[in-house]
Amino acid sequence: MRTFFRGGLQWKLSAAIAVVSALVAVALSLVVHNAARVSMINSTRDVQDEKVQSALRIYELTGRPAFFAKVDDPALPDPLRDYAAKGQRATFVQENRHGAPTVWAETPLSDGRVLSLKGAFTDRYSVLVDLDQALVVGSIAVVGVGTAVGVLIGGRMSRRLHKAATAARRVADGDTQVRVREAIGGRRVRDETDELARAVDAMADALQLRLEAERRVTADIAHELRTPVTGLVTAAELLPPGRPSELVRDRVHALRTLVEDVLEVARLDGAAEQADLAEVALGEFVRRRVPALAPDAKVTVEEEAVVQTDPRRLERILGNLLANAARHGRPLIEVVVDGPFLRVRDHGPGFPADLLREGPSRFRTGSSDRAGSGHGLGLTIATGQARVLGARLTFRNAPAEDGGGAVAQLLLPR
Repeated sequence: MRTFFRGGLQWKLSAAIAVVSALVAVALSLVVHNAARVSMINSTRDVQDEKVQSALRIYELTGRPAFFAKVDDPALPDPLRDYAAKGQRATFVQENRHGAPTVWAETPLSDGRVLSLKGAFTDRYSVLVDLDQALVVGSIAVVGVGTAVGVLIGGRMSRRLHKAATAARRVADGDTQVRVREAIGGRRVRDETDELARAVDAMADALQLRLEAERRVTADIAHELRTPVTGLVTAAELLPPGRPSELVRDRVHALRTLVEDVLEVARLDGAAEQADLAEVALGEFVRRRVPALAPDAKVTVEEEAVVQTDPRRLERILGNLLANAARHGRPLIEVVVDGPFLRVRDHGPGFPADLLREGPSRFRTGSSDRAGSGHGLGLTIATGQARVLGARLTFRNAPAEDGGGAVAQLLLPR
C-alpha cells in the first residue's frame, strides 16, 4: 500500500479509474442480473399460474390432471400448503443448490384436496447464464478501456508535471532563460498544470528581478570601494616600519581581497561570464600549480586525463579549495586526480551540515570550528567558476573511520 502511494501520478490515476470502473461495472452487472432474474421468474410464475388454472378446469371436466399436475403431491412446499388451506391459489419459487430453481403453482380443489404442478426454470435460466457471461465480458472490457484511458490521461499529466519539475529545477540552478510554461506547452493546453506553471514563472521573474537588483547594488558598492581601497593600500605602504604598520597593511590587503572577491561574485552571478576553453592535461596541471598554492599539500595522480577547461578559472577553483582546506581544516591536505575528477581533502572537522545541505553561501563560513577566518566567498566563487566551466563541484565529509575531513570534488568535462 505504501509503495502504491509513493508511485507516480500516472499509475495512481490509472489505478483509481480502474477501481472506479470495476465498481461501476460490478454494480451495474448486479442490477441488470437481479432485474433480469426477477423479471424472468415473475414471467415463469405467471405461466405456471395460468397452467394450473387450465389444469383445474380440465380436472373438473374429466377428473384427470393435465400438464403433469398432481393431486396432493407429497413434495408440495409447506408455504403452498398453507395457502391451499386458506383456499388461495399461489405460486412458489424453490431454490436449488445447483442448477435452475423450480417454480410451483397450486390451487385448492372443491373436495379439499390440492392440485399442483411444477416446472424447472431451465430455458430461461440458460438465458440468464448467457446474460451473466455477457455482463462479465462487458465489465472486463469497461475496466480495460477505463484503465487505458487512465494511463493516457495520467501519462499526459505526469509528463507535463515532470517537464514542469525539470524546468523548475533548471530555474533553481540559475538558468534564467527557462520558463516552465513554455517547457510544458502551456500555450496549447489550459489546465491546472498551466496555472501552476504561470505561478512558478511569475515567482521566477520576481526572484530574478530581485537578485539582479541585489547583484547590481553589490557590484556598484564593490566598484565604488576599489578606488578608496587602492588609496589605502598605497598609503599603508608608506607607513614607517613597525608592528602597528604591519597590522594596518595586513587589514588593508584583506579589505582589497574582499572587494575583489565581491566583484568576482557579482560577475559570476550575472551569468555573463564565458570560459576560454583549451585542452589541459589535468594531472600535469595540478602537479605544477599545487606547490605554489599549497606547498605542504600531497598530490596524487591516479589516472591522467585531458579535459576541456579554462586554465585560469581552473586555477582559481583549485586555489580557493586549497585555501579553504588550509584555513578551516587540518593537515594533511591531499589533492587527487582520478581521470576527470579532482578531489581536495583535508583532515579537519569537515564541512558544516548547512553547507552540505544547501551549498556554499556568501559571508557564511559555517560552524565555529571552521570559521576561524574568511568571509565565506571562496567556495562561492569556486562554485560559480565551476558553473562557467560546465563542471560539477560537490562537497561531502569523509567517514570518521577513514580519518574524517572535508572532501571537495570537481568533475570536469572532457
